[in-house]
Amino acid sequence: MSRAPEPFTADDYQARMDRAARTAADAGLAGLLVAPGPDLVWLTGYQPPAATERLTALVLVPGQDPVLVVPALEAPDAARSAGAPALTLRDWTDGNDPYAATASLLGTSGRFGISDNAWALHLLRIQSTLPDTSYVSLTEALPMLRAVKDAAELERLAAAGAAADATYEEIKKVPFAGRREIDLAGDLADLLRRFGHSQVDFTVVGSGPNGANPHHEAGERVIERGDMVVLDFGGLMHGYGSDTSRTVHVGEPGVAEQRVHDIVREAQEAGVRAVRPGVACQEVDRVARAVIADAGYGDFFIHRTGHGIGVTTHEPPYMIEGEEQPLVPGMCFSVEPGIYLPGRFGVRIEDIVTVTGDGGRRLNDTAREMAIVH
Repeated sequence: MSRAPEPFTADDYQARMDRAARTAADAGLAGLLVAPGPDLVWLTGYQPPAATERLTALVLVPGQDPVLVVPALEAPDAARSAGAPALTLRDWTDGNDPYAATASLLGTSGRFGISDNAWALHLLRIQSTLPDTSYVSLTEALPMLRAVKDAAELERLAAAGAAADATYEEIKKVPFAGRREIDLAGDLADLLRRFGHSQVDFTVVGSGPNGANPHHEAGERVIERGDMVVLDFGGLMHGYGSDTSRTVHVGEPGVAEQRVHDIVREAQEAGVRAVRPGVACQEVDRVARAVIADAGYGDFFIHRTGHGIGVTTHEPPYMIEGEEQPLVPGMCFSVEPGIYLPGRFGVRIEDIVTVTGDGGRRLNDTAREMAIVH
């Protein structure tokens, strides 16, 4: 198990909030409203109670100190968060109007970015209080806000990747044949936690024909000898994500299965080789997709080649046709081409890759050749 990294400091969170405010201004926004969720955690270190329905919002307006509007009964927890020294807390009590308090921080007009997972109830009440304001989702307005990771974030992502690798090495040792998919999924979850994950987000086990569904939920199907099995698993460790996929075979594979696996492995390698600063995200998708299309399986690669990863396991940037955002050192994302043959089997191989000064570096190091399990 890796050592715990040094915690982020108030200065780290202050720098993030300052950068977010500057980025908002550069995008022509009057400011940002950040509701509970991954953006708030990344900017302040504060994670409110999951069940709260009370308005909580970070207000970032260029040229003003950041303010966290928070229910009074939750203010003590907010005051203990790592980013609290960089924040002004404005609490409100039940029976008072939190929307007026929030609106007073925004001015009377302007276009604001708002985090994607904000409650519609809260947004509509603020907008009714300030009818001359308008709002755009943070992902639409500032898609790259969290995309470029600093050294401390990369350390956490590398540790999460190493834990996922250790999980894969161990899962290959357990019996597959004669067990249900959900049994293997439980093993994967237990191993991720054993190797340091605090949160398990997904454990895909797609055996035989179920592997042709990229997001198959592990079920009651009993894995048989002769099955191809797609394994895709990940979660959060030290607040940052892991996500890796490998495809194994129960016993010796057939010629067609081996060929499809080899094609996906070649496509994945091509996608990783394409990673370097200045290359458009869509180029990674194009390069990997071309390998599969040239082999005659283009119609069976049915999803994007990759997604960003950080404090969530899916976030911008996306490796997909039409995404012209250039790669920048510090970006982290998956490269995960696949082939899915309905009624037969599927194959996917996935690594997390970070952009370096002159190329890309994998954060997953397990073998990509097809593993034989029992």
